[in-house]
Amino acid sequence: MSADQVAEIGRRFMERVRWNSELGMKLESLFAGVAEMRVPFDPRFVGDPQSGVLHGGVVTALLDGCSGAAVMSHPTGAAGTSTLDLRIDYMRPAKPGADIVARAECYKATRHVAFVRSVAHDGDIDDPIATAAGAFVLERPRPAAKAAAAKPEDKA
Repeated sequence: MSADQVAEIGRRFMERVRWNSELGMKLESLFAGVAEMRVPFDPRFVGDPQSGVLHGGVVTALLDGCSGAAVMSHPTGAAGTSTLDLRIDYMRPAKPGADIVARAECYKATRHVAFVRSVAHDGDIDDPIATAAGAFVLERPRPAAKAAAAKPEDKA
């Protein structure tokens, strides 16, 4: 996949997942099954007003979104993806007022499922806020010959 193709995948992915844009997520980098995304600190998403720490749901959404982006950029050429399973281990709260960064790697792709590992941190990847492991549906483009040959009654 060329750099331009990967950039286009990233652009389309971020446009289609409205939740990512609602949280202000930014795609920092994307290449061959690896993605990095950032969610800037926003006081609207503080989970504990006393500490100023972002809600864990923001971390979850970031890890999930970053993992999906990694799947979409994997060289096997996914046409789409959705989360099948996502296990998250929370290790510590994020620093109050800090942006959160996630890095995800799609390390294995079978015919229908992609497997991803990811980490979220607030400046030091060696001191994670959370880590995740997930499985994602790997939607493949339908070959043109099969699509043209399929009859409407075959699609039911």
